[in-house]
Amino acid sequence: MNDVDAYLAKIPARQRAALETLRGIIQAAVPEATEVISYRIPTFRHHGGLVAFAGFKEHCSFFVMSPAVMAAHKSDLKGHHTSKGTIRFTPDAPLPPALVKKLVKARVAENEARAARRR
Repeated sequence: MNDVDAYLAKIPARQRAALETLRGIIQAAVPEATEVISYRIPTFRHHGGLVAFAGFKEHCSFFVMSPAVMAAHKSDLKGHHTSKGTIRFTPDAPLPPALVKKLVKARVAENEARAARRR
């Protein structure tokens, strides 16, 4: 069992199922990303922090980790509970897979562009 699996094992069943689905969508969108625990939550890394997720008592959070990506996809995020770099959702109303994939791909492009500028 890796650290992310251990994290998920401690989450209530409803949130765990939603987060495992989210995790699978992220893994499929960017299979080269690595999973770590950062700031005590599951985080995907690809040229730096990419996206993260967490489960809470009443909701789940998908951390896009980029206000710029959130702003660029503002119209896609209508109807979702958002803050600067986070989308909150409930297990009963999970995020659409297409939206998750679009946001993850945007973060990959952002991180890869930043890595290219550093070279």
